[in-house]
Amino acid sequence: MSDWEADNDEDPSQTNPSVVQREWVPSVSGKSSPFGGERSWGAKPRGTADRGGPRWENWRETERRGDSWGRAPARGGERERFCGIRGGLTWRRGDRDAGSTAPLSFNVEISMIGAVIGRGGAKIRELEENTGARIKINRGDYEGEVKIFGSSEAQIRAKQLIDELIERNSESGPNYNRNEQGRKLTNGSCWVAPVQSKEPLLPIDWAAIRENRTKYAAMKWEDLPPINKEFYTEAKSVADLTLGEVATWRKENNNIIVDDLKEGDKRPIPNPVRTFEEAFQQYPGIMDNIIRVGFQRPTPIQSQAWPIVLQGFDLIGIAQTGTGKTLAYLLPGFIHLDLQPIPREQREGPGMLVLTPTRELALQIEAECSKYSYKGITSICVYGGGDRQAQIKVVTKGVDIVIATPGRLHDLQMNGFVNLRSITYLVLDEADRMLDMGFEPQIMKIILDIRPDRQTVMTSATWPPGVRRLSKSYLKDPMMVYVGTLDLAAVNTVEQGVLIIAQEEKKAFTLEFVQNMMPEDKVLIFVGKKIVVDDLSSDFCLQGIPVQSLHGDREQCDREQALDDFKKGKVRILIATDLASRGLDVHDISHVFNYDFPRNIEEYVHRVGRTGRAGRSGVSLTLVTRNDWKVASELINILERAHQFVPEELVLMADRYEKHRLEKQRERELVEPRGGDGGRRGRDRDGYGGRSNRRF
Repeated sequence: MSDWEADNDEDPSQTNPSVVQREWVPSVSGKSSPFGGERSWGAKPRGTADRGGPRWENWRETERRGDSWGRAPARGGERERFCGIRGGLTWRRGDRDAGSTAPLSFNVEISMIGAVIGRGGAKIRELEENTGARIKINRGDYEGEVKIFGSSEAQIRAKQLIDELIERNSESGPNYNRNEQGRKLTNGSCWVAPVQSKEPLLPIDWAAIRENRTKYAAMKWEDLPPINKEFYTEAKSVADLTLGEVATWRKENNNIIVDDLKEGDKRPIPNPVRTFEEAFQQYPGIMDNIIRVGFQRPTPIQSQAWPIVLQGFDLIGIAQTGTGKTLAYLLPGFIHLDLQPIPREQREGPGMLVLTPTRELALQIEAECSKYSYKGITSICVYGGGDRQAQIKVVTKGVDIVIATPGRLHDLQMNGFVNLRSITYLVLDEADRMLDMGFEPQIMKIILDIRPDRQTVMTSATWPPGVRRLSKSYLKDPMMVYVGTLDLAAVNTVEQGVLIIAQEEKKAFTLEFVQNMMPEDKVLIFVGKKIVVDDLSSDFCLQGIPVQSLHGDREQCDREQALDDFKKGKVRILIATDLASRGLDVHDISHVFNYDFPRNIEEYVHRVGRTGRAGRSGVSLTLVTRNDWKVASELINILERAHQFVPEELVLMADRYEKHRLEKQRERELVEPRGGDGGRRGRDRDGYGGRSNRRF
């Protein structure tokens, strides 16, 4: 007898031979009880009532109450039987029927258990009522054990009915449970059973798929208005230049090199323009802006890029930082927007899009764009961290130029706030950095909504493999202009210094460097991690040195305030991550201080380019520790190209790393390859596991 049954073992059917069905009576405490009166849910009643009475009966042995509890009155004085489902197990309590034999037991696939039980146990209850048998099911991992109790006839009849249920609910038979569309559901679940086709699988016709892709792409863009991309009238002084004069001029202006990347027949490369008048003599509005700003002559990248872009060709512009790449695509963009066949006020969206990797660079380009007023052209900067609702309001109202970071623009694009089908002039600024920051998926989705016959300009200060891949994906038969060399090189107007130092001495050296700064100096300190930015800033503040900090975890308003204070000279020290290495244009930065070496050599070039801009001179100082020995050889190449002093310690560090690399390579070659002899990995000749221990 279990510990929760009645204390007396008197058979309630003997003490109460004529069981009367009780009506429900609310309990004294106000809590409902299915058995009426003061009976509690369990064995013990409230108060000191006699434990031998019917109120002490166990709840399992109480007469069946009716529909609300799934019970029925006991029959013939027999102890009640209960059938229910707990945790997927169909169970029944009580004595077996008189005349029952040993239970009939068999296994059923676990996927068919639902067909036997039915929804809420309806099927199994129907089986028991029709056959007089009792059924118990134990679920397993792969099969369920079905036990049928009762007479032999009842067992056989129940077994036949269960087999019919399983057959009807198998994959080949009709299903009693179907969805509204008539598709079969699996065993009472809500998931649609997979439709198995009897037709043989046919090979995929890739040629037809490609043909349809081209057809549907043409249908997508067939209703677009025409586009005009040629706006260049070559000046007579430019057309009269001989090949020798062009080659000499390009050589004297930082060795400008131009290449046509179109496959097949090459196009004639335009001659460079040497003055603003030669480029924009037909556009007095552009010339008024140039005179107002006070520029003297075009930079090398501008001289060669303007004739190419104004003729409607796609362009790849590679030039050192601070050499005027922004104006190289911005001024032709103004002309492109103004001279389209459809007037600007009748277009469905912006006509020019500039994508940039960082908020700071986007804001800087927007500020540069605002300097020039050309025929009422309007622009907006769309970036994460800014006021989203305000950006949506301006974009939906209508603008001509959108300058954006990919993340926020993709957000507005997917929510239908900006229409990119009207874009005819696309710029990817610092494209290699956007790849490095993981923006390529967003860029891809943005590009798919821009018409394929657009004009595209891509600019960068370096030419890594990622940018080359982008140029093949997004540009069509471009021309490439690079100033100097495609080899990685820092700005030649910056004096580069390298100091080999221990990691624990870096902070003290940096503090001493800052304390020895001249009053007119302005320094940008680059570190590798955000936490180091905050750490250095706190130390300087404790020393009474005013600084500002810039990294991705700061609020956008704080980031903008830090840059503004640094540009206006309110603070002369800015501590930043590589967030500030691209496009940051502060002309009076005198020093770049690399507290941590960047993660790749391209970022080193961009960091150094924050000083020595627009023909000014500057100084960079880089701290190198033993942990940076992998980049020592590449750093030496950068220093040698710029004719800078190479410390002997840096050369020794590069030699040690090269020896270490070759030794590791030889060790890998001598290790026996991992093989599979009976599942053993890389066993040597003596049968010892793991990698071979014999290294020659």
